[in-house]
Amino acid sequence: MNSVTAKAVFRQPDIEYHPDEGKYRARSMRLFTENPDRANVPLPEGFPVQVDGPIVWEGKNWTNEDRWIYRLNAEQLEEINDALGYFKNLNKPMGYLSKETFPLPTLSTTLRGLAHELYSGRGFFVLRTLPIDTYTKADIAIVFAGISSHVGSARGKQDATGAVISHIKDLSVSHAHEKGGIGNAAYTTDKQVFHTDIGDLIALMALQTAAEGGTSRISSGGRIYNELVATRPDIIRTLSVPWPLDSFGGNPGYTMRPLLYHEDGHAIIQYSRRHFTGYSTQKRSPHIPPITEEQAEALDVVHFLAEKYSLCLNFQKGDIQYINSMGLLHARDAFKNDAEHTRHLIRLWLRNNELAWKTPGPLLHIWTRLYSVAPDDQRFPLEPEIRRKENGTTK
Repeated sequence: MNSVTAKAVFRQPDIEYHPDEGKYRARSMRLFTENPDRANVPLPEGFPVQVDGPIVWEGKNWTNEDRWIYRLNAEQLEEINDALGYFKNLNKPMGYLSKETFPLPTLSTTLRGLAHELYSGRGFFVLRTLPIDTYTKADIAIVFAGISSHVGSARGKQDATGAVISHIKDLSVSHAHEKGGIGNAAYTTDKQVFHTDIGDLIALMALQTAAEGGTSRISSGGRIYNELVATRPDIIRTLSVPWPLDSFGGNPGYTMRPLLYHEDGHAIIQYSRRHFTGYSTQKRSPHIPPITEEQAEALDVVHFLAEKYSLCLNFQKGDIQYINSMGLLHARDAFKNDAEHTRHLIRLWLRNNELAWKTPGPLLHIWTRLYSVAPDDQRFPLEPEIRRKENGTTK
């Protein structure tokens, strides 16, 4: 017998950014064949047998978009225009946009109520519709951030340059030369699978919609959690322990944290699939720990449950969509552009410090860094660009 003891070689599972239902079912069957009792496990300590509240819903519960769309009237649009003029007369950098510098005497009360809906209600709403064709690019940024300051007073930086606005647009041709490549489906016409952004709230303004496709989808993390508790408590355990997140050339090369948390009665799923599978030219780094077969299965389970219980949102030009990214997952269908319709959204990451949920401990340092950008350091790029890491490569 060879005296050298063989060491187990751990390899990255056969899993890609786009979920493959056939591979998922084959993997699950194989794992259950190896351990038929694997689902018969207790929940991790501190995790409840069910979460409740209005943010726990199924897409079929919502049959009338009037329940989540708030239509701005002529008086409110005039109030917004007055606030735009007021801020411009201050001659301050855009980082100083706030409830005080973008005053909305009557609409502010409505927006505060809608902010409560994000944290204590269903977790989403849409403002319809701003006449964006009447604004300059700078005016659009001011109006977007100004209105949003009445929903979430803190703006998060979205890359190492201090950008607090990012452009969600197909940049796969125009920015193909970028160092680091296109590693995020947000910058393509490809489908974005279910995920969450970091931070509390996401605001998305539609500058233009696609010629075809691009439907926005959201899904309740609480509903996914309850389904997993009832059918696959082992997946709860898998999600609640640290995973290796690829930083794609960042420093450090990877970080470790759970994907699922429970705080003050809320089930919080926080992850983006590409950090475990890679995407396009940004392949998963070969010199970091691979995910396990159980983790690969868990990624697929969460995605397919999110699809099962999802709601489609009808995005129109001039709409602003707000969602609670701690309570909801979101996705986007693939789309096609044409000469008249080039899908283009701009995004803010927000937090309402008065209404916010408690941030899970392993995420605190991320949230602190996210919302620590000073007004003078906030950048509002008016033209599309790809977010950057500290080393200058694309995120």
